[in-house]
Amino acid sequence: MTDMVYGSIPVRDGEPVIPKWWRTIDKWSLTFVLGLFGIGILLGLAASPPLAAKNGYGPFHYVQRQAVFGTLALIALFLTSMMPPNLVRRLGVVGFVLALVGLVLLPFFGTDFGKGAVRWYSLGFGSFQPSEFLKPMFVVIAAWLLAASADLNGPPGRLLSFALAVTVVLLLALQPDFGQASLILFGWAVMFFIAGAPMGLLVVVAGLVVAGGSFAYNQSEHFARRIDGFLSADVDPRTQLGYATNAIREGGYFGVGVGEGQVKMSLPDAHTDFIIAVAAEEYGLVLVLVIIALYGAIVGRSFLRLMRERDPFIRLAGTGLAAMFGIQAIINMGVAVRLLPAKGMTLPFVSYGGSSVIASGIAVGMLLAFTRSRPQGEIGDILARRPR
Repeated sequence: MTDMVYGSIPVRDGEPVIPKWWRTIDKWSLTFVLGLFGIGILLGLAASPPLAAKNGYGPFHYVQRQAVFGTLALIALFLTSMMPPNLVRRLGVVGFVLALVGLVLLPFFGTDFGKGAVRWYSLGFGSFQPSEFLKPMFVVIAAWLLAASADLNGPPGRLLSFALAVTVVLLLALQPDFGQASLILFGWAVMFFIAGAPMGLLVVVAGLVVAGGSFAYNQSEHFARRIDGFLSADVDPRTQLGYATNAIREGGYFGVGVGEGQVKMSLPDAHTDFIIAVAAEEYGLVLVLVIIALYGAIVGRSFLRLMRERDPFIRLAGTGLAAMFGIQAIINMGVAVRLLPAKGMTLPFVSYGGSSVIASGIAVGMLLAFTRSRPQGEIGDILARRPR
């Protein structure tokens, strides 16, 4: 009956998994992701040796670790992108439960590594940040609930997804981790809007966010200090924002030259949160524009392919993942140029980090799985067949 109404595209029965994956994957987006990873290794070679020397390691200690993390991330990306949507949904549900349990147990077993916020589990050989893995899993389970709410006699998915988002945001705010909380809320709001939420409700949510921000400003010295530093007319040249601003100014259009940058000598987070400042100083505006173009291309191509998707769950989950991936890059680069207050957020696939890189691999793998070509006509075909 479905084929009579919608039509179908012939399926190649018995086709092996890898050839089928290669035939249906968005090869351009995959290439752009590999390009970001390569740029991350290149910038790691420039940014991390001073920090490695300061901590008593070999000059390429962090680069080697980044290569290991990146390899694990790419393996996770490839494996996840080969999954069918229903298996990605199951992975999202199971992963969300595990990450949520990890988040709840952080106050009892976590550590802050001297940064003032308990966000990590120390594993001896490294660390684990559950909030990084929670983000893509939350998007998948929230999209599932929102899509199910449109079914006849379906569950109250919109209400459940809202309750889930509020719970996660509150847990993150208690760490405090307002950056990840804002990402979760943004991703949910995008999906809620795509699912047909009334604008009035979104305005109410925005009002609650403003109220929550005001409360956090008055109750958290850490949060207030960052906001005050952002709003200040003058930038202290001895702060991370001061060093990053000066590095971007010195880089100009073509940079000061490979290995000639000085910001990496002063910034403790030059290889993580402020990696774009190293890129701007040594390689100039040219490389920064290339990085921005790669992120924009991945998000833009994902949206274009999702616009043709008929399955509401795939549309919502893919849109949420793409939007969250893009806004995280915008926030990281916006902080470096002082368009946004400091949030301690990494640049996906470019910044150094274990949890962030591997979680980004899983998230983009899910996105690539959702944007694969499938034997289904496009949503435009359905609209074209409707009687006028």
